[in-house]
Parts: sequence; C-alpha cells; structure tokens
Amino acid sequence: MKKKFEHFDTDESMFLERQLDYVKSQTYDVKYAELKARKLIPISSEADPGAEKIFYRQYDQFGLAKIIHNYGDDLPRADVKGKEFSAEIKTLGASYGYNLKEMRSSVYGNVPLEQRRANAARRSIAQLENSLALLGDDDAGLVGFFSASAVPTVSLPADGTGSSVLWDNKTEAQILRDLNLVANTVSSQSLGVEIPDTLLMPLDSFNFISSTPRSVNSDTTILNYFLQNNPYIKQVEWVNELSSAGVGSTRRMVAYRRDPEVLTMEVPQDFEQLELQVRNLEYIVPCQEYFAGCLIYYPLAITFADGF
Repeated sequence: MKKKFEHFDTDESMFLERQLDYVKSQTYDVKYAELKARKLIPISSEADPGAEKIFYRQYDQFGLAKIIHNYGDDLPRADVKGKEFSAEIKTLGASYGYNLKEMRSSVYGNVPLEQRRANAARRSIAQLENSLALLGDDDAGLVGFFSASAVPTVSLPADGTGSSVLWDNKTEAQILRDLNLVANTVSSQSLGVEIPDTLLMPLDSFNFISSTPRSVNSDTTILNYFLQNNPYIKQVEWVNELSSAGVGSTRRMVAYRRDPEVLTMEVPQDFEQLELQVRNLEYIVPCQEYFAGCLIYYPLAITFADGF
C-alpha cells in the first residue's frame, strides 16, 4: 500500500518558508558625514522666537589723556561711540507624512508609525542649518562662518617647489611654518587681545599632517609637533566644507577663539514639529526652525588662509 503524502495549506507553507529566513534586527542605513556647525560655533537662543531681526551693538572708547598744569581747564575729552548690527531671522522648513491607510493600520495593529520619516525631516533641516552656518547665503542675507567678509585673510608664502603655495610642494618645516603663521596671526593682528585656541582645515589636509613625520628621523607627526609646541592652539579639527571655501574654491584654513564672545550661531527656535495637517488622504507633519546665521562680534579673533 502506497504511503499517502500530506500537503500543507498556503498559510502553513508560508510559515515554513519564513522559518528559513533570518532578518537582522539591526538596520544598515545610509551614513552621512557629521554636521559640525553646532560643534564648532557656540549656539545662542537668546532671541525670542517672535522676533524678526536680531540686533547687537558694539562700542568703542576714544580720547587721550595728557599732562596738565594746575588749574588747567583744557582737559581732553574722552567718550564712546557705537555701531549697530543686525541679522534677519529666517524660517527653515521641511515636512513628512503618512497616508490614511498607514494611519489606520497603525491604530489597528497598535504599531508606532515609522520614526525614520520624522528623522529624515529633522536631518534635512539640520543639513540646511549646517550649510548656512558655515557657508552662508548672500541672497538670504545670512552670514556664514567660513565666508564672512569681515575676517582677515593671511597670505601663505609661495616658497614651495616652483614657487608653489601648495603643501604637496613644501617641506615639512615649511608646512609647520604655515600652521604657526595662521595661528599666530590672530594674536599679532589683535596686538595680543585675542588668543586663538582652535585650528580648522579640510579632511585631506588634516590626514596629511596627522600621518606625515615632521622630519625624516622623527617619530612625531607634523600635527603632534605643532600641538606640542604652538603656545595657543589646543585643538585641530577637520571640516569637509573647508575643502572649497577659499577664494576661487580653494582650500581654506581657519584659526579662531572658540567662544560665544567671538561668534554665535543664532537659533531663536530650534527644530519643532507642528500639528498634523490633513491634506486629501494624507496626514502631513510640518517641521520648522528659526535661524539667523552666524554673528561674528570680533573678526580679529579669527584668521583665514587659502590655497594650501
């Protein structure tokens, strides 16, 4: 008598097939470069979200004393004068949404809606904020840290091979000289009033000085030697946006004092999600942030150098 084979129904077959699959609990999402503006620029949320502009004033003292005779009535006058600066507050916006079917399925299955869509909206605003804070937008009237016109620029010596300013054509000693020149210019141009503590450069330049010995017989890199011997700089960091921030889309290096007294990123209202809006068969979540760019109060506390 022949043995009778049992047959599974569709649901049972699908169940068995599923047992042969393994789905990892971790997702491997696309990675993006770190947004560094908030790390490099002190944030100020002092302005009220209802304001349309941010104003700040700067005062200077003038007048010279002199030696006078008894009963003198010609004492020189000392006084102060002030300037007013302003920045317009802009709104950065994005949104995400779900259709009606997704909303009902979420309620029926007691399953939270996909958080990644909210994360994507937040990331899109953060990317725009980062770009505006570092590079600015002339059309919107927003000043960027790396493109501020008031900041002095130091010219690096063109004494590499073939009278080149590029580090690829310079010796280790010349590169060290360039690093010290940029850092020390902040203190010299301000007559010692401003002392820098941070040096920024593009990633490829950072990799070069962090992996190249300062001399043939040395086990110390250019970067380590610079940090150990420069009296001012305590930290050197790389920033992708500096690879083309200089004049003519060249590399730019920045030395500055990282302090809210020197510069701030103005964020009167940080990222917020507004109430759901119904649009046809979709539920839309508007997101926004109020942003006024980068305010630089003391340009002489910063120095740029290009073209290396």
